[in-house]
Amino acid sequence: MSTTMGTTGQAITPFLWFNGNVEEAVTFYTTIFKDSRVGHLHRLPAEAPGKSGKIITGNFFLNGMEFMILDGGPQFTLTPAISFFVKCETQEEVDHYWEKLSEGGKKDRCGWLTDQFGVSWQIVPNALGRLMGGPNPEKSGRVMNAMMKMNKLIIADLEQAYNG
Repeated sequence: MSTTMGTTGQAITPFLWFNGNVEEAVTFYTTIFKDSRVGHLHRLPAEAPGKSGKIITGNFFLNGMEFMILDGGPQFTLTPAISFFVKCETQEEVDHYWEKLSEGGKKDRCGWLTDQFGVSWQIVPNALGRLMGGPNPEKSGRVMNAMMKMNKLIIADLEQAYNG
């Protein structure tokens, strides 16, 4: 079985459904992530019923990764059952994505947040995987317990839990 890859080299591309706020969402996301840009935006033509010029479909790129978009109306809504996992090397990156993506949204536990458009994100330092995957189950357990008490993940606190 073969999979055709698009111009980005991605064989699978996330497709997000919005309700009347596609343009705002694209602008919001592309100002937060590095190596981001708006791709093609397809607008309703003047003769189409509804709002002439309204974006109906398109694509954009975050950190070089393509996302497809649709202004599909209220029929479907986004859910935290699907989220985007943002890997961060430094606390500065965690802080940046945590604060920017949660503006107008909702901060939650264990590095999870929902942005103002209803998209769920996990803002996770790479240190978490390294500390939880360490050879000592007692230390890893302490990291898990510390993480479960946090909203935004704090690398120094996770390392302190690991080291006892």
